[in-house]
Amino acid sequence: MLFRSGGILEILVERVDAQTWPELDGIARSIAASEPVAVATIVRGPHDIGRHLVVRADSVEGSLGTERLDDTVRDDVRGMLAAGTTGFLQYGPEGERLGDGLDIFVASYAPPADMFVFGAIDFSRALVRVGKLLGYRVTVCDARPVFATTKRFPEADEVVVDWPHRWLAGQRVDARTVIAVLTHDPKFDVPAIKAALATPAGYIGAMGSRRTHEDRLTRLREAGVTDDELARVHSPIGLDLGARTPEETAVSIAAEIIQSRWGGTGRHLAATDGPIHPDAPR
Repeated sequence: MLFRSGGILEILVERVDAQTWPELDGIARSIAASEPVAVATIVRGPHDIGRHLVVRADSVEGSLGTERLDDTVRDDVRGMLAAGTTGFLQYGPEGERLGDGLDIFVASYAPPADMFVFGAIDFSRALVRVGKLLGYRVTVCDARPVFATTKRFPEADEVVVDWPHRWLAGQRVDARTVIAVLTHDPKFDVPAIKAALATPAGYIGAMGSRRTHEDRLTRLREAGVTDDELARVHSPIGLDLGARTPEETAVSIAAEIIQSRWGGTGRHLAATDGPIHPDAPR
């Protein structure tokens, strides 16, 4: 559906069968298997209305009409799919990102990815805001009820009073899940990191100085964590942006999460060459 100003409602009606949607069975199987999948459909523009592009994390089916348009939309839709968001994309006639005249509706069949923030501190409050901006469902968990309150974290989807490692044991975690351990206290962060490493979480980060990190590594090894497992932990957390404030630090952490998800270098784009998106064709 397209909503326009002035009280006009436009509705796109499609015939859904094996002939008009040859990808239909695959989409249904992905949804049944809880595999994230998105469908991009042209709803306005110079190309055939109703053309589909089916996008998964590692594959694409169908076509919107041109290779350039497919490549552009694929990259943008994968970002929406990773966040579990549904909505419209606007392009120029041939897929120009700064253009106009081509509207594509993206239906993402995936729940928002989870971000678990362990430790109810000021840095956590800033990370919650950035996490919501990136489309995550954000949960703050801390065993101290005086700090873990909805009043302190009004933007969080959930605030839990519990030991992070104990709470995490009862959660569903997948490769899109982000776990940020910001407790900065061995009695909290060592068991929390150990529990996180037992999950398939795509990103595990821990706050602390280099000295704190070395001490944490020693404690984790004593707790039976292997060096291969420890290599999954991003600590000190974040990219080197020179961050000082909680808000700047949250941006640094978010930048590392994005880099970890998509495989960027973390360098200035002006100092690189080739396609901006790593999986884009040259």
